[in-house]
Amino acid sequence: MDPALYLVLLAAIIIIVLSVLLSVVPVMLWISALASGVRISIITLIAMRLRRVTPSRIVNPMIKATKAGIDLSVNQLESHFLAGGNVDRVVNALIAAHRAKIHLEFERAAAIDLAGRDVLQAVQMSVNPRVIETPNVSAVAKNGIEVKVIARVTVRANIDRLVGGAGEETIIARVGEGIVTTVGSSQSHKDVLENPDLISRTVLGKGLDAGTAFEILSIDIADVDVGKNIGAHLQTEQAEADKRIAQAKAEERRAMAVAAEQEMKAKVIEMRAKVVESESQVPLAMAEALRNGQLGVMDYMNLKNIESDTQMRSSLGKMNDGKPEKE
Repeated sequence: MDPALYLVLLAAIIIIVLSVLLSVVPVMLWISALASGVRISIITLIAMRLRRVTPSRIVNPMIKATKAGIDLSVNQLESHFLAGGNVDRVVNALIAAHRAKIHLEFERAAAIDLAGRDVLQAVQMSVNPRVIETPNVSAVAKNGIEVKVIARVTVRANIDRLVGGAGEETIIARVGEGIVTTVGSSQSHKDVLENPDLISRTVLGKGLDAGTAFEILSIDIADVDVGKNIGAHLQTEQAEADKRIAQAKAEERRAMAVAAEQEMKAKVIEMRAKVVESESQVPLAMAEALRNGQLGVMDYMNLKNIESDTQMRSSLGKMNDGKPEKE
């Protein structure tokens, strides 16, 4: 075999072996760690590969922590990475807290990160408070006038209560509730317009940040506007409702009166029917009396004459009803 060809083949094999070795063993990352003062063995980096952990995701944050003077172990960072946490964000939060002289342990920062909260943003908010603006809160004073209030709440993150503490929505809801309560207890909307700080003092004194992940520093009233006369509107609607109720009751009474009238008419017709029935019995009784000899023929003729005379007098009386009397 040609020696030159043998050397080329040997060089190619060496290059391939080195490429495979460098892809498995992160030598450059190990050198960077050693140069930064991070003591980590090459076997540990190979073990990370076998555990399907990206070595750079562990070593680079550890280099940052070491340079910042924070003592962290490889096992801590690797366990947090395997749990699905963001190692780089946790280390950045620890460095920010260390610079701001805020006591924050790795276990608490990892717990906050695994809970789904941005631990770095929480540390930044703890150093630099954040302003939360409430939506337009509508409240009604005792005189019935609507007052619309917008408040700005300055909050600071409470790292000790980030895990399990309520969020911004709870702060906004509690501040809105406090505004409604304060305005509702005012005798007039003018009191609120004259002293808007009454709202902030009352709401701030209620301890609204209890059980939340924030600490309320101040509550400032940004805008106060007068809305509708809700009291007059409600009174108008109540009067209209009372009128409809009265109309319904009157209609009910009218319907009952009409029903009673129809019932009395029915009773009158019923009594007339009974009278007609009774009158129909008179000829039968007279015929029975004639057959039994209790009534004579002359008596019957006299009765007919009396009836005829009565009818004649009634006719004459009706004719004279419309004529003036003679003097």
